[in-house]
Amino acid sequence: MVGTTPSNLHAVPNPTDISWGLSDISSADAGRTNDAGVTMHKNLIARKRKLQLTWKNLDGQRTADVLQAFMPEYVYVRYHDPASNEYQVRQFYSGDKTAPVHSMTIGGVIYKTVSFNIIER
Repeated sequence: MVGTTPSNLHAVPNPTDISWGLSDISSADAGRTNDAGVTMHKNLIARKRKLQLTWKNLDGQRTADVLQAFMPEYVYVRYHDPASNEYQVRQFYSGDKTAPVHSMTIGGVIYKTVSFNIIER
C-alpha cells in the first residue's frame, strides 16, 4: 500500500520480488583514530531501510498505476519488515525507475519488468 500520508494509503499491485536491506548511517566524524590499535569509530546515527521492488509482466495500465503511485517526492509505504516480523508504515523516496518492454501488440503493451528502489527518508 502506498500514499502521500500514513492515513491515505491505497493498494497497488503486489511486487513480484522484494529485496529488503538495512543501511547503517554513520556521523560525519566517523573513521579511524591514529592510536596504537588504529581504532575504527562507526558513530552510528541512524539505520535506514531500502527495498528493491520488481513487478513482472504488467500491462500498460498496471504499470502506469505503479509508477504514478511512486511519483511524489516522498511516499508512505506499508510493507512487511523482516527485522520486526511485522507490517510497518514508513516514509520513502524512490530511485531511478526502469520498465523494459516485453511485447507490443494492437491490444497494448506488456512490460518485462518494472523496477526501482525505495529508500527510507
